[in-house]
Amino acid sequence: MKSKFIWKKLDYNGEQLRSHFAYKSFSISGDCIIGFIGACDVNKNMVDIEDSKARKYIKSDDMVHFIVEHFGIDLERAILRQIILISIIKECIDDYCGRLILKRSGNDLYFGDKKLSVSIATSSPVSCLIHVGINILESGAPIPIVGLKRFKINAKKFANKVMKKYLSEMDHIAFARCKVEAVK
Repeated sequence: MKSKFIWKKLDYNGEQLRSHFAYKSFSISGDCIIGFIGACDVNKNMVDIEDSKARKYIKSDDMVHFIVEHFGIDLERAILRQIILISIIKECIDDYCGRLILKRSGNDLYFGDKKLSVSIATSSPVSCLIHVGINILESGAPIPIVGLKRFKINAKKFANKVMKKYLSEMDHIAFARCKVEAVK
């Protein structure tokens, strides 16, 4: 599995959640996680049917975005990996702050009643994809949000730490699958 932080500002509108986005845009093929920073405005490219029906569009002035692509897994496994990624993000922020400050509810993170993250997992004809956005600023959203600035966290260093931990977890899963004998 590969990872890369994209240094160029890149806004997220949902179009990036498609198969081979990392390969076509940044020459990163295969299973990968990429991170980048930019605004978020998802309206017409919603993949969450519940949010779309309720007209709950996603918007934020500045976020750290992660796009993960896995080939050869089904949507349920992608959702489980999404939860692993969200748990890693929570762990990293709690570590930066020196104490447990966030609450995870499903695939979302909260600080009190303020939302820190957006996240979705979906499938394409050739792969499964995950998007996670973590607010940096506390502006531009239609709901109360909290951002990394409140916790004095450098977004780029944070993104790289999260991606490194995600790769480590995926390596651990791959090894755990291979190190056991079959039961008879």
